[in-house]
Amino acid sequence: MNSNQTRSIMKTMKLSKLKIALVLCASLFLSASVNAQEKEEKKVKDATTVLADFSKMKESIPSELLAVTQGIIVVPKLINAGFVIGAKRGKGVAMVKRADGTWSNPVFVTITGGSIGAQIGVQSVDLVLVFKHSNSLTDIKKSSFTLGGDLSVAAGPVGRNSTANTDYKLEAEVYSYSRSKGLFAGISLNGASLAIDAPSNTAFYGKAMTAHKIFDAADNSSAIVKELKSTLTSMQK
Repeated sequence: MNSNQTRSIMKTMKLSKLKIALVLCASLFLSASVNAQEKEEKKVKDATTVLADFSKMKESIPSELLAVTQGIIVVPKLINAGFVIGAKRGKGVAMVKRADGTWSNPVFVTITGGSIGAQIGVQSVDLVLVFKHSNSLTDIKKSSFTLGGDLSVAAGPVGRNSTANTDYKLEAEVYSYSRSKGLFAGISLNGASLAIDAPSNTAFYGKAMTAHKIFDAADNSSAIVKELKSTLTSMQK
């Protein structure tokens, strides 16, 4: 074997190794993308479960309130923990009501916050935030807003009809509902920050999209999104 043949073989081997490396990288990237999308799909399913569970409760979110609300955020399993200094963290989905009364595609969001005071324990909270105006959510864009600061927040009225409490027609911008597990007796959202979860939106929709574009986009055809919208719509009746 002469030197030219040797160099040719070496070059072929290097190219083969490079191709293998590229294939492995592509496979790992694809696997990571699929796993990320599956995580976001689970969030949507969990949000649907939270709404369905709330609708079955004796003291549910009033259908009259949902009929007039223009936006909603559902955060399954918000973690609220503390020992004197507390912290809360969770991820969920936000939706706004369109002009025709239908609900938009979900936008992924995060909620974070802290507090100081007499507190101890850990709880997992299914949280639903009901918004009086849709622009409270559509104006988030890439920034965030603070509950109790930028927007007033209050514990929502309960009951299957408006006779439970009519305050929702006049006062707070956001009404909160939570189903708690753990050692806490309740949850305070004052000072909590809500922000767009851009990586989750990219993973779920397959490309980078602003919250505004997602809210305005045509209906997503996936079964899990349809079920989420259907569950929310049924709670308004």
